[in-house]
Amino acid sequence: MTKLSVNINKIATIRNSRGGNTPNVLAAALACERFGAQGITVHPRPDERHIRYQDVYDLKAEISTEFNIEGNCQEQKFIDLVIANKPTQVTLVPDSLNQITSNHGWDTIKNREYLKDMVKLFQDQGIRVSIFVEPNEEMVEAAAETGTDRVELYTEDYAIQHGFDPQKAIAPYYKAAKKAQEVGLGLNAGHDLDLNNLKYFNEHIPNLLEVSIGHALISDALYLGLEETIKRYLAALKV
Repeated sequence: MTKLSVNINKIATIRNSRGGNTPNVLAAALACERFGAQGITVHPRPDERHIRYQDVYDLKAEISTEFNIEGNCQEQKFIDLVIANKPTQVTLVPDSLNQITSNHGWDTIKNREYLKDMVKLFQDQGIRVSIFVEPNEEMVEAAAETGTDRVELYTEDYAIQHGFDPQKAIAPYYKAAKKAQEVGLGLNAGHDLDLNNLKYFNEHIPNLLEVSIGHALISDALYLGLEETIKRYLAALKV
């Protein structure tokens, strides 16, 4: 079964809109674990507009499932945060400083040597590394040459096209997944996956190890409740 890692950035966004500690980010993460999520994902950004750096330390001390920290390894503060907390996995995402949300993967050909250094830096600390990439076979193949453990496929295009033509939408992701298998990389996926498109994606992508889902899942929880929402996402990941 593909693992579900819940991205709790949106919980932190709500908290930060009023100050204080409501809703409690740590309590939400522990609830996600209790309701069956197999991982917790955070994506701290330099302005701390949602997840704060202190949240990462608090979460690391308490959660018992896999901990995935996403972010831009071109920021020294991010590197220091990851090394200090030693999560199960770090996902390298090429965000710019003021970016609202991730909107592209790494050019692993252009940045191959840089990414080799970053991958080794984190792996030397015992941290599994995943590189955020477009569903492009060349980018997947070049990612393997960095020594990374996994790639995470950026799934926004799939989510946009799924409602119009699921077969067309899934095609480049299937090819990228097969290339990942061919070059010995583990496979994750994330961005705009939801209850409408997740099951189809999971059924048609071979060897999918993990999905990271935040915005849609937390939004669904407003209507369904967090426990029921996680239950439905887990059901969508069963083949």
